[in-house]
Amino acid sequence: MKTTKTWTLSAVVLGALVTANVVSAQVVSLRGDTELASASTEVERKDELYSTGGIARTWKLQPPVIPHKINNDRMSLQENTCLNCHSAETFKQEEAPKIGDSHFVDAAGVVHEDMNMRRYFCTQCHVLQMDANPLVDNLFVGDK
Repeated sequence: MKTTKTWTLSAVVLGALVTANVVSAQVVSLRGDTELASASTEVERKDELYSTGGIARTWKLQPPVIPHKINNDRMSLQENTCLNCHSAETFKQEEAPKIGDSHFVDAAGVVHEDMNMRRYFCTQCHVLQMDANPLVDNLFVGDK
């Protein structure tokens, strides 16, 4: 019985210490104090490669790469200029690919009429096709 009380007391003390550490911990963004909506600093851009007719994907679910300049495109919480050409309403008129049907599905698998906001920042998945040397040797062979 005494051993059970000792273990219980130890568990309570340990729980209190862990809780105190968790409560006092602060979440810090990797961006530091820079807000998401504020202007970012300019970075030197590599030359982009452009391809007409689309660029082949190297695996089945790879997001398509961006085959055009995006230097003047803007993505913020208030606007996304990619949607000027790629939205369901404008893609035919602009002769551009429509954003994928998967962009209308939420995490629970429910299909919505409007784009899922988790897919709003295009360049978190879609990247420019670049003329850049690999940083490390790579033996990757895509799907055939």
